[in-house]
Amino acid sequence: MKLVGKLVAVFRIAANLTQAQLADRVGHQVETIASIEQGRRTLLPALARQLDDLLETKGALETAVDNMPEVDLIPAWVEQYLDLEREALALSWYDNQVMPGLLQTERYARAVFRNRVPVFSKDEVAIQTTSRLERHEILHRPEPPTISFVVWEPVLMLQLLDDEGHAEQLKHLRTCTALPGVCLQVLPLNRRTHAGLNGPFILLETPDYQHVAYSETQRGSLLVSDPDEVSILAQKYAMLRAQALSPEDTVGLLDRLLGEQ
Repeated sequence: MKLVGKLVAVFRIAANLTQAQLADRVGHQVETIASIEQGRRTLLPALARQLDDLLETKGALETAVDNMPEVDLIPAWVEQYLDLEREALALSWYDNQVMPGLLQTERYARAVFRNRVPVFSKDEVAIQTTSRLERHEILHRPEPPTISFVVWEPVLMLQLLDDEGHAEQLKHLRTCTALPGVCLQVLPLNRRTHAGLNGPFILLETPDYQHVAYSETQRGSLLVSDPDEVSILAQKYAMLRAQALSPEDTVGLLDRLLGEQ
């Protein structure tokens, strides 16, 4: 990833383009180009072909991406999702294991990455945490996407941090409920119906009004664009919202939990 990133930088400079100019010409954010050049983000095949055409590099970047070791290609699915997340008009997010990444505090995100097995190095934990926090930018845009979260109640009880850190995460959740375009609902433990027993997933609406879904497993991730499969997950999410507490009752639950800290 670092080698491919250096190649992108060399070819961009040879073409007398700044990162901002290159990002504008390929329709991506300047942060994306910067991350690729720094080796922190995978260059995806479609963008590699686009850059080869623009920079007249005769397929060099596409060839480099095609021949990257498998260990470097694994994150490509995640990177493709992150690109969709940054551009999405709307997100519908169900989680039953940890706080959604967009709602995590720095301490919570760091704790999540510290719990990875095999373990991350300190540097890798720092890189992953910074990358996750950078994603929070979409919540604070002048025109943010519409984002609905449904979180299973055990996630609120999972205490990855000390009491202070846990309270900080709950306070952050409470603050996020007041953000424009954000709707948070908790699915309580005492519900006898639960449409999300098969695990977490995310639904996204793209700028061209297409609908896709994303889910992660222990050893990989999956982007789903088949309309029938996306429809099934959309039905699950609609049922989860109906089974969850209302946004107002969710705020009340958070207030009660914070009062018990």
